Amino acid sequence: MLFNSLDFIVFFPIVALIYYLLRNHNRLNNLWLLIASYYFYMNLKPAYALILIASTLITYFCGRLLETYHEDTKLKKVALSVCLVLNFSILFIFKYYNFINGSVESLLSLAGIRWDVPYLDVLLPVGISFFTFQSAGYIIDVYRKTVPAERNFLTYALFVSFFPVILAGPIQRAKNLIPQLKAQHPILYDNVITGLRMMLWGYFMKLCVADRLGTYVDSVFDHIPQHNGVSLAIASVFYSIQIYGDFAGYSLVALGCARMMGFRLPDNFLRPYFSTTIKEFWKRWHIGLSSWFGDYLYIPLGGNRVKYWHYLLNLMIVFLVSGLWHGAAWTFVFWGALHGLYQIVEAVKRKLTGGASTTNSMPRFISIMIVFLLVSIAWIFFRAETIQDGFTIVTKILTQPGAPFIQAMPMLLGCLSLAILFAKDFADEFHPSWKMLNADNQVVSVLTTAVLITYILLFGVLDSSQFIYFQF
Repeated sequence: MLFNSLDFIVFFPIVALIYYLLRNHNRLNNLWLLIASYYFYMNLKPAYALILIASTLITYFCGRLLETYHEDTKLKKVALSVCLVLNFSILFIFKYYNFINGSVESLLSLAGIRWDVPYLDVLLPVGISFFTFQSAGYIIDVYRKTVPAERNFLTYALFVSFFPVILAGPIQRAKNLIPQLKAQHPILYDNVITGLRMMLWGYFMKLCVADRLGTYVDSVFDHIPQHNGVSLAIASVFYSIQIYGDFAGYSLVALGCARMMGFRLPDNFLRPYFSTTIKEFWKRWHIGLSSWFGDYLYIPLGGNRVKYWHYLLNLMIVFLVSGLWHGAAWTFVFWGALHGLYQIVEAVKRKLTGGASTTNSMPRFISIMIVFLLVSIAWIFFRAETIQDGFTIVTKILTQPGAPFIQAMPMLLGCLSLAILFAKDFADEFHPSWKMLNADNQVVSVLTTAVLITYILLFGVLDSSQFIYFQF
């Protein structure tokens, strides 16, 4: 079930209404949310539920086992290792087996060696990267004793499958979500209104910005030989905005749904294209995943508390793994390597300059534009079918000027929506007191909400198109 489908528009009010009616019965309420979450997930493909149940059972019983062995360090390490291997084996089989098999086959063929290991004919379950990472984070937290093992299986199963975030995050931490699942949530006007506004702005970002610009992006990137460098440059910039609108829009709808029911989930995006460094960009973009890699991979590798060359290596490892997390293809690995390289260059620059930075407006504007350019170059390889296609696009942008390909209406509506998005992000970044969608004046607030709904209905792409991050 997609957030931008008619099914969800019917599904969510029913779920929320029954949730409100059961608000004084926490166990029944969680049971209802668990049933709703599994229905939501199974609506895409019922068989996916078996994988979700397997991951839930593995990590639930592992958590209990770690609690039992809390005094035996060796057994705890064995239990943790077995659990992580089992949990990530699910992800490996469905997402990476064919990729690794094909890569080995190609490599051995260069040496004239035949490789006859069969491929698996399986579809990638939606959301598998998100819920396996979320449950893995829980297990590591239990091992570190930062959270207690959850004894109530119903609560834990809901933590893994909570419908607003199961398909594409944001990845949740047990210390934040599980206590909220155990608490009663009264119906609060502020929660309902704030959640509704978050959902509306998320739909605007998806339907009016991402999907409008996506029409042009697809037309150009799917026919690279037919387009010159100017068209490809425009498409590359549009794709940078498209993926932001698509994923940040999804995250806002998810957080808005949760807020309307009383759950407060952390932000996943904080206006990343106003970042002045790549390091800052990753503190604002896909925050749930970035913080997960920071806590569960970067720090265990030693972080920046090791020798300098080792610290730089850690940065590259984290971003290579991040690229592979996004997809089982070398284009994603290359995208991750680019971001790793960006981070290393910045780290070396900070070391050489002693961490000095400028703060006046012109250097900040220039820094923002440089970061956007670097991120957009990396997005080209993220979007391309092959690394070679990515280099072809970059080469054409640099060497093939000409008249751009024009799609009048999609570009006009997309750019209009982009201007509105930029105005709001600019105001939130530099003038937060303006409160463009959260005005204190009720008349202004209602009028703004009504205008936004009307704009979405008139100019949004209402065809239930899939979100980009569903493929990850």
